[in-house]
Amino acid sequence: MDNQIVNFIWSIADDCLRDVYVRGKYRDVILPMTVIRRLDAVLEPTKEAVLQMKEKLDKAGIVNQTPALCSVSGQAFCNTSPFMLKDLKSRVKQQQLKLDFITYLDGFSPNVQEILEKFKFRNQIDTMIEADILGAVIEKFVDPRINLSVEPVLDDNGEVKLPALENHTMGSIFEELIHKFNEENNEQAGEHFTPRHVVELMADITFLPVVDKIKDGSYLVYDGACGTGGMLTIAEKRLQELAKENNKQISINLYGQEINPETYAITKADMLLKGEGKQADNIAYGSTLSNDKFSTTNFDFMLSNPPYGKSWKTDLNKLGGKEHITDPRFVVTHNNESNFKMIPRSSDGQLLFLANKISKMKQNTELGSRIVEVHNGSSLFTGDAGQGESNLRRYIIENDWLEAIIALPENMFYNTGIATFIWVVANRKPKHRMGKVQLIDATDLKSPLRKNQGNKNCELTPEIRKVITDILIKFEENDKSKIFDNKEFGYWKIIVEKPLRLNVDLSKENIEEFSKICEEQKDTELMDIIYTLGDKFQHKKLMNYNLFLDELKKIASNLNIKLSSKRLKLVKNNLAKVDEAAEKVIKRIIKPGKVEKNPLYGLFNENIEDEYHIVEYEADSNLRDTEEIPLLHEGGIEKFFKDEVLPFNKDAWIDKSKTQIGYKISFSKYFYKPIKLRDLNEIKEDIKILESETDGLLNEIIGG
Repeated sequence: MDNQIVNFIWSIADDCLRDVYVRGKYRDVILPMTVIRRLDAVLEPTKEAVLQMKEKLDKAGIVNQTPALCSVSGQAFCNTSPFMLKDLKSRVKQQQLKLDFITYLDGFSPNVQEILEKFKFRNQIDTMIEADILGAVIEKFVDPRINLSVEPVLDDNGEVKLPALENHTMGSIFEELIHKFNEENNEQAGEHFTPRHVVELMADITFLPVVDKIKDGSYLVYDGACGTGGMLTIAEKRLQELAKENNKQISINLYGQEINPETYAITKADMLLKGEGKQADNIAYGSTLSNDKFSTTNFDFMLSNPPYGKSWKTDLNKLGGKEHITDPRFVVTHNNESNFKMIPRSSDGQLLFLANKISKMKQNTELGSRIVEVHNGSSLFTGDAGQGESNLRRYIIENDWLEAIIALPENMFYNTGIATFIWVVANRKPKHRMGKVQLIDATDLKSPLRKNQGNKNCELTPEIRKVITDILIKFEENDKSKIFDNKEFGYWKIIVEKPLRLNVDLSKENIEEFSKICEEQKDTELMDIIYTLGDKFQHKKLMNYNLFLDELKKIASNLNIKLSSKRLKLVKNNLAKVDEAAEKVIKRIIKPGKVEKNPLYGLFNENIEDEYHIVEYEADSNLRDTEEIPLLHEGGIEKFFKDEVLPFNKDAWIDKSKTQIGYKISFSKYFYKPIKLRDLNEIKEDIKILESETDGLLNEIIGG
């Protein structure tokens, strides 16, 4: 039935708007008119009663009439104009139609006025009046062949002629219309639309593992990227079903935030139609990242499909920029680090939605909070150790909140064929899950569609959804499920340094070139020192930069010349060259007794002028390397370094100050499926056949 309604509404655009609007602008009329007609149909049964109540309130001089009128309408909204939409279709004069239509719109309660404002629908009225199409559009929307009411249409015998349109189906109609409009306009078709079967899986994953913990009471459900509200609606329905099955009395409060004004308006309207004005008040407009409307609220259940691969630079600037951001959702205290930043690159802000939800977890209830969120593959591995994405993964895993990640089949969404993954995060893991992460490979669990829908070519049937949910709940190892220690995904990233080795060329030619540089710098003092050094070392190439530097400093001291860092840099850059055969350049000689030798970390015990000292060498940045060492590596960093690095670089050391911990997850590593190679005998037979065919062809050519 919903496809029939979608097609009918879609036909209104072609029939009425074609010569007035370009196709990309059809949505500016069709989407708000669909909402208006839905509201109109819902209000129709109580229209007369509302008008009678308004008359009484006017006579009584009551100003704030909305609560009383909504009580009469039986909805969270009302319309006090003297018209229904169907009354306007007979207007012949365009100006009268315009005035009456504006009066009709003005009659809606304030909560509906906000919806109309976000659609910017009033901007379209003059265009439609001038083109003489407003009446035709209204007439189409009140066509008796479609029913947008929550009540069924009955025939003369009392039989259902047109079924009632429940709120969820209405939401699906909105999503399909948006999908079609985006497709027509070459936009991201389905940017706001998570397929229903994926949402139903997410709802099952959210509630079924903790169904025994759901008691009588009130529960808060949140979606920080709520689009048209479909995920909230399905989550509410599933939670109510489970509560009923288990004889629990619960109330559910839905919360959402949406940045797109069009989809926000649709969600707001959907919540109003549920009959709860409070629910609609809990849908906020604006950016979740830079303007969080629920910063002081914690939730029991949180579900989302945030945008991935989308820049959040505007939000970043509003938050103060990467260096100055202090938002406690994204900058936390972790592992004694008070400024632990979980800020990803500005080109992709998807993981910030996850960080936002983590900040809203309940800490003082038995149930705690459960988060189920869809991400693309980059969420698993993007970001080096110490960078924002890796830090967020580390924060989640080291707090033991990551319950599972589920790899979905490709081509599940309308606008992309990329791989997607469901993250399951919970702060009340059952005992048998503590310290563990479950990876589930559901990439092969799919049912093909009879007809592709954009990139989408498969779906998750109820049977498949049950299989996936059962795998999660059973928490057992098999070919689809792997269970790991939290630390399996962590690693140390170390910086491996090697000593800088420099020679110093004091040939006459080189010194002459250097003297020209000194002249340009107007530094005759430095030039005189170098000439003296050249004579002292007989204009030879020195293989010990340390010896050269000592002599340089002695001569400068004797001449009472200050060797500034600028002068030393000038000498080093122009007289010294990297040479593997040269001696290592000493950075610092440490006084005896200050530290003990530790060559693994760059503290070497060296004989200098017949006396042993602890020295640090200057690192050669061109030889700098990195190594990633698993946190579970037996013996840790030092064992790895001794076994894997020192045998090949005996002078290498670790820069301990730059060691970072990172986390990343590779599904392909754990669920690798090798391609089965063909049997050699089969290949030989194929080659023989090809050879015989080639010989026959060659004989034909020569014979011909």
